[in-house]
Amino acid sequence: MKGQKGYVQLDHFSHHGFSLHHLLDKLTRWHQLYRERTLLASLSDEALKDIGLSRADVEQESERHFWEDPMGLGK
Repeated sequence: MKGQKGYVQLDHFSHHGFSLHHLLDKLTRWHQLYRERTLLASLSDEALKDIGLSRADVEQESERHFWEDPMGLGK
């Protein structure tokens, strides 16, 4: 239409599938996983029993690398 200007907002750091926004999302998710695993490891055996987990479950989860996302939310 006459008089209208269309534009496309581009991520200036986006090259070959890399975007700064995606990297920030991934770093945020990794930090969240680290915090959750640390908190889980700090719970008492009684609290773990209340939520249906054993100390062995928690140790197994705590040994995972920070980038291992069991829910795949950081993709």
